[in-house]
Parts: sequence; structure tokens; C-alpha cells
Amino acid sequence: MVSDVEKDRVSSLQSVTQDGLEFRDRETSAFTSRYQRWARNIKGLETRGIEPVPLDERLEPNASNSLHMLLMWFSMGMSLNNIVVGSLGTLTLHLSYSDAALCAVFGSLLGGLAVGWMSTWGPRSGNRTLIVARYFMGYHPSKVCCTLNILTNLGYGMMNCMIGGQLLSKLSGGAVSVIVGIIIVALASWIMATFGVRIFQIYERFAWVPQLMVLCIIIGSAGPYFNFDNSSVGSSEKLHGNRLAFFSFCLSVALSWVPLASDYYVNFPPSTRKWKIWSMTTIGLCLSMMTTLLLGAGLGSGVAYRPKWAAIYDGSPGSLLMAGYLRLGAFGKFCAVINVVTVVSNNAPGSYSMAMNFQMLGNMWRKIPRPIFTILTTITYAACAIGGRNSLYEIFKNFLPLIGYWVIIWFAIVVEQDLLFNRGIGYDWSIWNVRQKLPVGMAASAAFLIGWVGAIVGMDQAYYTGPIAQTIEGGCDLGIWLGFGFAALAFPPLRLLELKIIGR
Repeated sequence: MVSDVEKDRVSSLQSVTQDGLEFRDRETSAFTSRYQRWARNIKGLETRGIEPVPLDERLEPNASNSLHMLLMWFSMGMSLNNIVVGSLGTLTLHLSYSDAALCAVFGSLLGGLAVGWMSTWGPRSGNRTLIVARYFMGYHPSKVCCTLNILTNLGYGMMNCMIGGQLLSKLSGGAVSVIVGIIIVALASWIMATFGVRIFQIYERFAWVPQLMVLCIIIGSAGPYFNFDNSSVGSSEKLHGNRLAFFSFCLSVALSWVPLASDYYVNFPPSTRKWKIWSMTTIGLCLSMMTTLLLGAGLGSGVAYRPKWAAIYDGSPGSLLMAGYLRLGAFGKFCAVINVVTVVSNNAPGSYSMAMNFQMLGNMWRKIPRPIFTILTTITYAACAIGGRNSLYEIFKNFLPLIGYWVIIWFAIVVEQDLLFNRGIGYDWSIWNVRQKLPVGMAASAAFLIGWVGAIVGMDQAYYTGPIAQTIEGGCDLGIWLGFGFAALAFPPLRLLELKIIGR
């Protein structure tokens, strides 16, 4: 038996499709119409913008869908940038391998659970993540999150291109410059992102095979030189701060997927079980992240343990991987080429979602075809990668905490709105673009700002140390935790007041 709630959801999904298409037909410019007619002639090119995916265009319910979910996230999470983050723990923060490993495992697990929960909204609504956010934060406040997510993915795109460019340059012995390598990675990511979600879903289902094979090879080759017996360096207070900082780094990497999570499930039918989506997403992402983070921590520990690695390592991720493949000669270089594929696997989804985020900024932005934004963002992060190609580790250390700050503040508001205020009520997905019927968002906006106050007073970064962080001997970044706590405590009373005064 189908419950009345489920009937209402299916009905609203059907009406949202009709309303969304009619609105698009009224608002879309002649240029967009010509683009869509042209794009339909290219097989596999996705022409849909941010409109909900109609029920008749969803995937058929299939027992293999669960496996596809797991493999998609397994591929997307198995990225070289995670290896870089893992190496920060042992190379930069001077943690022992066991300390770094514990932080990596539990940080990625906590973040993976958040990604899994957020991904369940895709099949239920047919909407992208930050369209769903309108039901929690309001039409206009959600645009702030769209802007922040664009900046987040521009940063990740820049870092992915830098890693891929450095690796290609090392492989060629300098024949291919880092700049040329960056351009190659950017172009490959652009092609994948332009064709859309169905294409890279198919790609991600199979990309994990060669990725996992070469990771197993480098573990077998470099694993005997990992330093499992070293001790963390520093005073007791400094060690506690470094452990928490690395735990927060690993958590931030996983959290960066939260604002994108449901984007990749809009083609799944609403009958897909939530527990399947949550569990498959969490397992796939956590397994891949744990593997790459632990590998990075091991490679970092080996630099101080083996003189030959120290001689090869020049501060770049490319040299760190080449040190790991040292024993394999030419075959090691071939494996490193396959590693570059992981950069595209991780970069293309973010490039795709960035273009969607631009279209979410307003109806005027929706008139511009998605591939235009894909081109502009690709050029932007490639140019930034070229400019910052010699400062990758510094960029990672300064950039990752900022991602964690805003995402965890926003996530706290989303979870509380759903669990405390919308529990058992359901959602009318037909009003996804009707500002007058969505929440006003004053409470969410105020809580978001209060959360940022908590992040700022607790942050401990090279460019700023908050007053609370200054009181901790040895230094400790508490920004992500205070940001979450401030927002979580502020939102419920503010939302109750908003409902009492405004009513929505």
C-alpha cells in the first residue's frame, strides 16, 4: 500500500515538473531556445538546467542501482587531493602514522555520514542540493550558499589541476610543463562536466577499477617504507592542537561534498529507499577517502624515514607520488599516469555542480545555458592553478578549514529545520521556485551569521587567530566546532520566533 504522504509526494513531483517546464518556456530567451535545439542533436549532452527531473525521465527501479551508487562515490572519493591531505598529517603537522590514521578514519566517517544523509533528498525531490536548501533557508538566503559553494569548487578545481599538472610534469621529466599539465586536466574535466550527470555517472561506475589497481600497486611498492613506529612531535598542548587540526582537515574534505550530494541522484526514482541511498553513499565515499588519506599519511611518514624519498621529494604532491613508485621504474610512471585519471573523476562533478549553482542565483541566470558557466569556471580555476602552482600545501592548509566552517554551519541549520520543524509535514516540491511560498529565511540567515561569529572567534589560521583560540596554549583551531555549536544553539529559538511572527 502506498501511503497518503507518498501519493502527495508523487503528485507534487508531477506538478513541479509541469510548473517548472511551463515557467521555463515563458522565461527562456530565444538564445537559450536555439541552444537547446542545437544541443539535442548532440548525443549524451544534458540540456536541462536546474529544473526538477520529471518522473518519466528518471531511471527505472533496479536492484543494481545500489551498487551503482556505491561505485560512483567510490570513484569520486578516490582522488589525489585526498593523498595530499593525508600527507599533511605526517609531513606538515608532524603526527605519528597512528595518530594521523585515527584522525583520517574518524574524520572521513563523520563527514561521510553527513554526505549520505544529504544525498537522500535527490530522489525524493528531483532537485539539486541547493534548490532543496531553499526549503530550509529561504529563496534569497540560499543564494549565499550557492555563492560559497561556487567558491569552494573553484578552489577544489584549482587544487586538482595543480596536482594533476605537477604529476604530469614529473612524469615527463619536465618535457611537459606544469602549466601544460594543468590545462590538460582542466580540459578533460570540462568535457566530462559539459555532458552532464548521466555521462559521468557511467564514467564513475568504471573509473574506480584502474584507480584501485594502481593504489594497490603503490601500497605494495611503498608500504614497506612507511614509518609506523615514529612518534608525534611537539609538546602535549601542541600535539592536541595538531590532532584536532588534522581531524578537522579530513572532516572538511568529506563535508565539501555535502552541498553537492543530492545533485547526482536527481535521476533516481522517488521509490528508492532512503536507507539504501544513505548507506551506499557513506560506504562508497568513506572507503575511498580512508584508503587515499591513509596512503597519503604513509607516504608522508616515509619521506623522513627513507633518504631516497627525501631526495626526490621537493614539496610537491607529484614528487611524493613519484617517490612511492621509485622501485617500479617505467611501470611506476605508467601507474602515475593512471593516477591523473582520479583527478578528473574528482574534478568533473564539482565543475558540473558549479554551473548549476550559478543558475540558482536567479531567473536571469537560468536563461544562460549551463555549458557557458562550465567554460567560465574551468577557465577561472585553471588560471588560478597556473598562478598558484608553487604553493599547493599552503593553499590546502588555508583553504580546507574555510570550507568546513560554512558547510557545517549550513548543515546544522538544514538538519534542525528538517528534524525539529518539518518532521512529519512533508514538502511541496512544486514551489521550488515560488519565493512567496518558501520560508522567508530570516532565522536561518541570523543563525548562519551567528555560526560564522563562532567560527571566527575559534579559528587559528596563518592569517588570523580568534580570541578564544589565542587562549589555548600551543594553538588549536576550534572554528569548525564553535561554528557548528553557535549555529545549532541559535537556530531553534530564532525559527520559533520567525514562525510566530511571520508564519513561514
